[in-house]
Amino acid sequence: LQKSLNETFGADKYSEARKEVLTNMFSRPMQMALYFCTGVLEDETLFRHYALNVPFYTHFTSPIRRYADVIVHRLLSASLGASSPIKMEKEAIQKQADHCNDRKMASKRVQELSADLFFAIFVRVRA
Repeated sequence: LQKSLNETFGADKYSEARKEVLTNMFSRPMQMALYFCTGVLEDETLFRHYALNVPFYTHFTSPIRRYADVIVHRLLSASLGASSPIKMEKEAIQKQADHCNDRKMASKRVQELSADLFFAIFVRVRA
């Protein structure tokens, strides 16, 4: 697929943008990861990472990027005994996770609409 995209879009100043938009459109059907508090979910099969095929998985990046990552860093640090436990009930953590999921979904939707707009303009210009 990648080779086909590279060959199809040529080498003009918009070729890279067209390829990026279509690659993004092809990846839309993939399920997005969701933040959740493990203390709220009883079904441990929901903790697995499908693509990596591991039963328990957590993901986080630098805590300067997203609030969800700050929470994960704090929880991990507390679970390893490197810091004191955070003073949040599991329901409050889940509420924060739900909010982060909502914002992430809204952001993804805006990104998709932007790609749709670019694609519509691309088709109109090429027609």
